[in-house]
Amino acid sequence: MMTNLFSIFDPSTNLFLLPFNWLSTFIGILFIPYSFWLIPNRYFIIWNLIINKLHLEFKNLLGSNKFYGSTFIFISLFSFVLFNNFLGLFPYIFTSTSHLTISLSISLSLWLSFMLYGWINNSQHMFIHMIPQGTHANSSPFMVIIETFSKIIPTWNFSNSFSCSKKMASNRGLYPFENFMGNSGANKPNYPLNLKSTSSYSLSESAVALIQSSLLVISSTLYSSESN
Repeated sequence: MMTNLFSIFDPSTNLFLLPFNWLSTFIGILFIPYSFWLIPNRYFIIWNLIINKLHLEFKNLLGSNKFYGSTFIFISLFSFVLFNNFLGLFPYIFTSTSHLTISLSISLSLWLSFMLYGWINNSQHMFIHMIPQGTHANSSPFMVIIETFSKIIPTWNFSNSFSCSKKMASNRGLYPFENFMGNSGANKPNYPLNLKSTSSYSLSESAVALIQSSLLVISSTLYSSESN
């Protein structure tokens, strides 16, 4: 039994002799429903509605210069991050998206690929996009330099904030709360209040997990639309 509060941040921590910290990366695939029957079940229908809604939303964000099938890349990324975030709500599971290696690899590779594609294929559009409307001609070169640094710096800040916020909100926030509620619930017979508090907190953390995955995918979609 783990008695240290910060042992959850140790990647070698096991639950039921299974390394769920790293297995959680691939366990999310099991959440995707499969259609084995002619009449789909409710879970499959709900999943199709979510996928179609995301497809229409990303299609509008990408605009007319999109490639066929490009929306499915962002839908897959959204599903991957969302499932990992939801698994991080369970105790003793520190998901892979909470590590800087995974979050930095995802955000930096996406940002770098979009920027390189834009600079190689649409150089003039990228330069024009860096200069705000109404800028004086003499200050245009300085604006390009400033905007270039402003595109580089948020990449590292976004990766760090994504990793740190996930650690603080999902893992470090939920486990002490459940520990406190478990200890106080054994001494105080106020179980309805404890149940309501735990349910409301779990619901808010689920909303945080959904918002984080949405922000990551929407930011990637906007970067992709700017490079085309």
